[in-house]
Amino acid sequence: MPVEHVDVLIIGAGLSGIGAGCHLTRECPKKSFAILEARNASGGTWDLFRYPGIRSDSDMFTLGYNFKPWTNTKSIADGPDIRAYIREAAAEHGVDKKIRYGIKVRRASWDSHSALWTVEAEKVGSGEKLTFTAGFVMSCTGYYNYDHGYEPVFAGRENFKGQIVHPQKWPEDLDYVGKKVVVIGSGATAVTLIPSMTDKAALVTMLQRSPTYVLSVPLIDPMVEKMREFLPEKAVYRITRARNVAITLGLYKFSRAKPQAMRRFILSRIRRSLGADYDMTHFSPSYNPWDERLCAVPNGDMFKAIRKGKAAVVTDHIDHFTETGIQLKSGQHLDADIIITATGLDLQMMGGMDVRVDGQPYNPGEKMYYKGVMFEDLPNFGMTFGYTNASWTLKADLTSEYICRLLKLMDKKGVRLVTPRNHDASVHQEEMIGLASGYIQRAAGKLPKQGNKAPWRLNQNYTLDLMALRFGKMEDGVLEFGSPVRRRATA
Repeated sequence: MPVEHVDVLIIGAGLSGIGAGCHLTRECPKKSFAILEARNASGGTWDLFRYPGIRSDSDMFTLGYNFKPWTNTKSIADGPDIRAYIREAAAEHGVDKKIRYGIKVRRASWDSHSALWTVEAEKVGSGEKLTFTAGFVMSCTGYYNYDHGYEPVFAGRENFKGQIVHPQKWPEDLDYVGKKVVVIGSGATAVTLIPSMTDKAALVTMLQRSPTYVLSVPLIDPMVEKMREFLPEKAVYRITRARNVAITLGLYKFSRAKPQAMRRFILSRIRRSLGADYDMTHFSPSYNPWDERLCAVPNGDMFKAIRKGKAAVVTDHIDHFTETGIQLKSGQHLDADIIITATGLDLQMMGGMDVRVDGQPYNPGEKMYYKGVMFEDLPNFGMTFGYTNASWTLKADLTSEYICRLLKLMDKKGVRLVTPRNHDASVHQEEMIGLASGYIQRAAGKLPKQGNKAPWRLNQNYTLDLMALRFGKMEDGVLEFGSPVRRRATA
């Protein structure tokens, strides 16, 4: 069986993987690389999810790559536009020719004697075994399971006579014209689906156990449109990107410092959108802003659908499914023809692959995350994990830039391996993500840990990460550089 070797092997051809390939092409043009993608199309999340209205909840001036201006008029873009943007970036940099489709990675094994990763994969469908070797591996698979989403057990589910759909497996031929639709959930997917389905459905009801903070944001940024009249696109993009980063970071910091003031601000905007008579308990969470991620609705489309009577919100707990809908614990019954379980994601690390170091299993859930880029005691391996309080791509760009810097430093030093090691006894582990969201809490054991201080502590702050990853000192005493360990000769 032939073995293909590359300098860098990227796993995943979504927003992060394509970005990593573009950065390597731009900054390390002499490095060979390949991208392994389990699906038969690039785009990742933005190709997988096909439910009505699929869109980003981050503005495209920060969700876009730092090297490719977003020229569309929409600040909050839909899935097809984002997918086209990702593929355009891949084509512009020749990255599209580096993608190997329909290849699922099963195991990645590091060998210190050769300073190489051996990656075992198989072709989806045929099961044909494939082997790759690489000096460096970048995991760009995101943090959730692409095969299925999270679905809790609902009593009586089998009794429901209508259709039950999870957004991650949306059927292309779903007919909801004139139907009563109940969407279980209150996160980004739910608040996207609600207004998007009201054009055809008789009524769309969001059924939530507890409320979420929802902010209305402009679909088209008037400042951007004005700047485009006299500035080139690149300048408009950079100015808007910097402004939006500052606004997002400012809102996050204000939420942490003055949670009650931020709560009053958000709720006052919702009340203005829904009217003074609306029952605000449906949009008044029990937690503080940014204890969970905020949801964004462009131009308040969800609030408009509610005011028109095309959408409704019910806050209650499910007792069981019936033949015709959902029986709630309050005694209320929700009639439904279609039930959509927007109940969240099933999280996994590194695309679910088995990782081994010199024959020993490696569990990222037991190790710390170095600068939000590499793992403790894991050689020549990087992982992209974007921000939870800002745009994913802001961190993805910095991660790729840092790895490119690292590869160039290794070449300059004449070494072939690099490993983050913790030699500071005062460093202790903490949970990586400080969000109370259900999907984060369910996966706590799978996620790597952070430390209580730098460089193991995650900043969740683009400005600090920019200084540390783009300009910071690399030889910090934590990164351990070396060459392959020679095998001892046997007599």
